[in-house]
Amino acid sequence: MTETKTHTTFDVQGIRKDFPILSREVNGQPLIYFDNAATSQTPQIVIDAIVDYYSNYNANIHRGVHALSQEATDAYEQARGKIQKHFNAAKPYEIILTAGTTHAINLIANGYSLLLQKGDEVLVSALEHHSNIVPWQMLCERTGATLKVIPMTLSGELDMDAFAKALSTNLKLVFVNHVSNALGTVNPIEHIIAEAHKVGAAVIIDGAQATPHIKPDVQALDADFYVASAHKICGPTGVGILYGKETLLEKLPPYQGGGEMIDQVTFEKTTYAGLPHKFEAGTPNICGVIATGVALDYMNAIGFDVIARYEEELLQYATQKLLQIEGLKIYGESKKKTAVISFNVGSIHPYDIGTILDKLGIAVRTGHHCAQPIMDYFKIPGTVRASFAFYNTKEEIDTFVKGVERAVMMLS
Repeated sequence: MTETKTHTTFDVQGIRKDFPILSREVNGQPLIYFDNAATSQTPQIVIDAIVDYYSNYNANIHRGVHALSQEATDAYEQARGKIQKHFNAAKPYEIILTAGTTHAINLIANGYSLLLQKGDEVLVSALEHHSNIVPWQMLCERTGATLKVIPMTLSGELDMDAFAKALSTNLKLVFVNHVSNALGTVNPIEHIIAEAHKVGAAVIIDGAQATPHIKPDVQALDADFYVASAHKICGPTGVGILYGKETLLEKLPPYQGGGEMIDQVTFEKTTYAGLPHKFEAGTPNICGVIATGVALDYMNAIGFDVIARYEEELLQYATQKLLQIEGLKIYGESKKKTAVISFNVGSIHPYDIGTILDKLGIAVRTGHHCAQPIMDYFKIPGTVRASFAFYNTKEEIDTFVKGVERAVMMLS
């Protein structure tokens, strides 16, 4: 099994050596990767864990009595235990392993299709990713429930007065992201959860953008559901994490039928397995889950407090440098935000800036970031989004700012 590397002090250059992709070139230039909000990069130790599984104990889990199956099952369930500990879930079976955040959200929405009815209300925030809007629209279409929205402000924050007015006994579900993927805003989820619970509503928190920067304690938050993706926390793609309170998970019906999620099957009737297997039909991404446990070990060895402090330095440094560019406007000016900067320069289309930056080896995200309602609110087609991780440097930011200046000069 792969051993976790421990960094006794924060050494960004030493950390960068853990990520093989950071040594490559793009278009003849050293890669500068500022698209971390979409997908983080993967350290060698996580890659090694995937290779180790396929090289030494590749087998299906929970079903075999032979040695390889037992080894794979043990490693898989140990990873679930690591995830439970990281999120501070009360029990390991409150962690459901999915194919991603979107899969996890749809699992919950599907379950509530049988629990909602006409007259019920579902509340989502204006800062949501499309994957946190569309499933709830579909849910309301199926059930007759009404979808309501917590509006946003010009600073990119939620209008909490409007949230308070939206609370009623008809409210059954509240869905809000912990951190906005488009703006980096950190939402006051503790307050939202507490107030929603006063009217009997369950709260689903999308933690996909928060988990790279914040270590959530689901019990302290009192979240009913919390979802995240491995590929944003130095893990592989195709793995999602769904935390749910045991009482609520028990109420939800299975999302998919198949192997592993059953107890007894006859042609007359099938009974379902208990948690977590009721929601884990079919062969999962075994090596991906195991590697996710390794990724969490890696990040915890660095320390999330250390990561947050360093990324805040990068955010402040980049913000100060970018605002020196004439005509540059940053969208999302919340006092509490993660290391994400979304901006435009004058009337230049963000795609054009992104294309020139790519020629310089700088990877940023351009467009609406699967958050079209946010772009509609600001009356813009999209933004350039630079998102930083703990393996990025101020020197990279300097090169990036020069690249933006060059792009503006070429496009003006």
